[in-house]
Amino acid sequence: MNRTIKPARLVALAIFFSLFLAVYLVFLYKVQIIDGEDYYNQSNEVKNVERDITAARGDILDRYGRVMVSNKECYNLKIDTDKLFANEDPNAVILELVELVESYGDKYTDDLPISAAPPFEYDKNMTEIEKTMLKSYFKDKKDSIKAAGLPPEPSAVELMSYMRSRYDIDNKYSAEEMRIIAGVRYSINVRYAINTADYIFVEDASMQLITSIMERKLVGIQVERAYVRDYATEYAAHILGYVGLMTQQEYEKYSLQGYANNAMVGKDGAEYAFEKYLHGKDGKVTETRTPSGTVLSTVYTEEPVPGNHVYLTLDLALQEQVERILDSGVNDLIATRAQKREEEKARGEFNPELKDEITGAAAVVVDVKSGAPLAIASWPTYDVSNIMEKYQELMEAPNTPLFNRALMGAYAPGSTFKPCTAIASLSEGVINTEQKIKCEGVYTRYAAEGYAPECWIWNAKKGEHLMHPEENVSTALRDSCNYYFYTVSRDLGVDRMGEYARNLGLGVSTGIELTETKGNMSNQETHIDYAGVAEWRIGDTLQAGIGQSDSIFSPLQIAEYCAAIANGGHRYSASILKSVRSFDFSEKIFEREPEELSTVKSADYNWAAIHEGMYEVLHHWGNELNAKTWATCEWDCAGKTGTAQKGENITNDGIFICYGPYKDPQIAIAVVVERGHAGGEVQFIARNIMDAYINLSKYSDTSEPEMGILK
Repeated sequence: MNRTIKPARLVALAIFFSLFLAVYLVFLYKVQIIDGEDYYNQSNEVKNVERDITAARGDILDRYGRVMVSNKECYNLKIDTDKLFANEDPNAVILELVELVESYGDKYTDDLPISAAPPFEYDKNMTEIEKTMLKSYFKDKKDSIKAAGLPPEPSAVELMSYMRSRYDIDNKYSAEEMRIIAGVRYSINVRYAINTADYIFVEDASMQLITSIMERKLVGIQVERAYVRDYATEYAAHILGYVGLMTQQEYEKYSLQGYANNAMVGKDGAEYAFEKYLHGKDGKVTETRTPSGTVLSTVYTEEPVPGNHVYLTLDLALQEQVERILDSGVNDLIATRAQKREEEKARGEFNPELKDEITGAAAVVVDVKSGAPLAIASWPTYDVSNIMEKYQELMEAPNTPLFNRALMGAYAPGSTFKPCTAIASLSEGVINTEQKIKCEGVYTRYAAEGYAPECWIWNAKKGEHLMHPEENVSTALRDSCNYYFYTVSRDLGVDRMGEYARNLGLGVSTGIELTETKGNMSNQETHIDYAGVAEWRIGDTLQAGIGQSDSIFSPLQIAEYCAAIANGGHRYSASILKSVRSFDFSEKIFEREPEELSTVKSADYNWAAIHEGMYEVLHHWGNELNAKTWATCEWDCAGKTGTAQKGENITNDGIFICYGPYKDPQIAIAVVVERGHAGGEVQFIARNIMDAYINLSKYSDTSEPEMGILK
């Protein structure tokens, strides 16, 4: 029986299928076209991540534009904690990563200050940053530490036991492996506790390591481009300083200036002093990443602005020469001292109680006309490029190489102070340039009171009592006659003496931007602090006049003092900042001008008498050692030796100052050698430095052709 389908039903069915198809097509369009990218990204776990881009730090250059510190592009490895701890056994992944890192000779970050193997102990030489981190960790975990039945600050053994439990470190892992795992997890956790920089698992990773990680497709490791400081010289370590991650205290300061919590900041030296110039402005970037961490696209939403370039007053070539000369000179003295000991032992004259080991030295060269430091050297020194890795070793090294003796060392000036006493006495009318004083060998004015200091010449030869002839101020400087300066110091008085010393740069800040000691010019107010004796006596005044008593100054101060003597009493700032330029060198942000800090006004003939005396120190054949040392120098120079007494059975410090050329001084040099015995014995170091400067000055430098040489 044939049935006929009614047309109305066909129409209804067609309409239904048409509507169904339309809805399906709309849905399909929305899924594939409108929301297709989102669904695709979700299905493949592609993420857009916004992160800060660290701006490159500015370079540090010398006065001629020669690069001393710049940046090197590197790659850091960071741990994606979400992915790491999504693993079934994240601790096994950590161990695998550490083994891989160490197999390529790289180093991973472990901030846990506990020994690597049992019996576990805290590091006795924990840095301040490590102490801050540990205390923050204890504070952050105080509830769980308390729940574990431990004291608020558990012992190292207790903490390791706590971490094994907290981090689910299986007993299948040895104590050493447990310590490795705990170190990484602690380093991750502690950064949340103190809200500081992200945890960088490996800084400046080798390409071999990065390639191996990529080949193994280890999930949870991100590779990020960064910068590390690159040192173009192994010298000037004490001046350049270094950078490091911020402490909590530093973050509180720098965060107000817009610093990111993972910013590297100057910790010492020029890096710290000129932080405001060197630090750039960070940018922002949005990265599209695959699950493995591969960056598919990068969009800068805010471009980073690199830091400015800082030019120092130092001459890098001269700095390198001065450090080499100082090191060589000290080692020559050490060798000579050792030979002398052996000879004394052979003669039966060796004194085992005598402390004569050279423990340190410094040399400073400054521009006479501007006070600008040209070279600042301290011995022993270190390699600033690996200071973070070697810090503990340097802290424990003999003779404290981290100590900047040129700026922080404080030494009695000995007879190098006598030009100050001389110009003060001349300027105040205590003496004149022609007036003579006869040396009696022993100053007996206060003998009845039990005080009778001797001139150095009195017992210079065993069994003989020698005296200087009548001396005027120039010959008294030439012969370094103590008797003469005892006499004038008594009439001058320590207060007026101190005023001239300060105006010449002794016992006051030099104006350098780095950390320095102010030292002390002998005076009645501070005497009890330095000498430990409340009563000021006339003997203190007399000793101050020859550079003893409790006067102590830094080698930089002594060099600046020598420059002020050389130029006729003008003391300039010892700022080491010469200029600052923008990151692209297009703009000059700062330019140094000589800054006069104080002046000693005196008649030209008074200064001429001082200069003549200092010239004779180096050229009068009565001072045979000095004359031989300087006879062949290309320039005529002037100077003064100094011997600073250290006490019984301790070899004296050797101090020497000089300037040259004599008629138109360019540079002043100060050399200090701890236990160097005498200024005359260390002057060869200054002579070699003078020769180096003379030779370097014959050559022009063209290291910065695009902007011209900085002068």
